Amino acid sequence: MIIREYRPEDCKEIEKLFYDTVHTVNARDYTEAQLAVWATGTVDSEGWDRSFREHYTLVALDDKLIIGFGDIDKSGYLDRLYVHKDYQRKGVAAAICDRLEAVEAETIITHASITARPFFEKRGYTVVREQQVERQGVILKNYVMKKEKTAEAANRMNTWEQAQSGGPNDENNARKITKEHGK
Repeated sequence: MIIREYRPEDCKEIEKLFYDTVHTVNARDYTEAQLAVWATGTVDSEGWDRSFREHYTLVALDDKLIIGFGDIDKSGYLDRLYVHKDYQRKGVAAAICDRLEAVEAETIITHASITARPFFEKRGYTVVREQQVERQGVILKNYVMKKEKTAEAANRMNTWEQAQSGGPNDENNARKITKEHGK
């Protein structure tokens, strides 16, 4: 697995990954009607691309296939984190999150789905509140969650930076550090 920064040419593949992940992985926690309004199959590609470029956005790759992505803004709002349905529970989300959480913000905030809540809780996030979000007249439940930053996140980022010192696409260094972190 290689993790690199987002490129505009990634957007279409990310849109498909988002749709497929929501309609498979999240199907255990949400109804068909909820999934249909959450991921309609139509995304504002220009808006997503602009948002990805404004945020710190990472993609995880297995060979040339994008298997996960996530983005966070400068304030510490972790906006999106999705992993390909065939790569669940393999450390992809954790590896992306390790890097995203290293931003300068003291607190990380995210809006986690029912499905994602346990993942974030294991990472030290706490529920601020449950909320009901309305989309096209359909209510979806999610959770506002936060994590107070520690020195641990900064240390993880320093380790990643050292592993990446051979260049952003140095596969041997990226694989080495991934193995060291057990992912």
